[in-house]
Amino acid sequence: MIRPFLLLLAASPLLCADPAPAKPDAKETKEPEKKEPQEAPASPFPGGPGGMGAPVEPSTLPAPDQPVAPVEPPVKELDKERVQIGDVILNRKTREIRFPAAVNMAGGELLEFALVHVNGKVHESLLVTETSATDINLAFKLLRYPASAELYSIANENGTMSNKFHEVADDVKAGARLDIGVEWEAEGKTRTAKLNDWISHGTTNAQMPAADPWVYGGSGIHDGKFVADLTGDYIAIFLSNAALINFSGKDNNSDEVWLPFPKRVPTEGTKVTVTITPHKQPAAKK
Repeated sequence: MIRPFLLLLAASPLLCADPAPAKPDAKETKEPEKKEPQEAPASPFPGGPGGMGAPVEPSTLPAPDQPVAPVEPPVKELDKERVQIGDVILNRKTREIRFPAAVNMAGGELLEFALVHVNGKVHESLLVTETSATDINLAFKLLRYPASAELYSIANENGTMSNKFHEVADDVKAGARLDIGVEWEAEGKTRTAKLNDWISHGTTNAQMPAADPWVYGGSGIHDGKFVADLTGDYIAIFLSNAALINFSGKDNNSDEVWLPFPKRVPTEGTKVTVTITPHKQPAAKK
């Protein structure tokens, strides 16, 4: 039996092919009227169409006399709860998202990003990954995380960015808040930490507050291409309109205060697994 989760994917307007046009009536002799081309409808998803990527260029299509290779399904079910998309594994029950990464900086370099693609701004990032932003974003969409644009500044008419931000409903804000963790192997044991634990404030020397959640914004679409895939900006500490996720806490508008936390971050090159889950409010102190 096809699982409801895959039915959701199959029902997506981005994945369903256009229906075949109806054949004209044989008795009809008039030529059909020519219609002016219309603009494509806007994407049904906030922040872009689930990272489905750019359209296929004509030069990459097979010639008419060549066979078309079968397309592998984008989603693979691992069990009744887990689904894999590329390198990304998502859990339908816990809404956890997991994918591989590696430590990029463990010293005293200033950080603007917590995670970027290996072809992105690696000189400013704590972690790097080869995982596609498209696959990560699709996992967010399939798990029904709402994208909140509250941390994305609004563009002026001349294309520059203003100091104004988008207004977002409270329920969207709550649903877009995330906790991000890391897992890695050390001395034969699996270690875990919150991503905030690995980042320190250069002025106060304190760790990034765990109570300040990360916010899924969904990046965007430019010229039919997913922006996070173009820039490699995945998880930003210093606010980035291109990033999939941004830090919501204090000093997220400064690129001169955040550092890898000394002695907490493993050596450069250490393989880790990034874990993303819905944000949990810390228990109130008595």
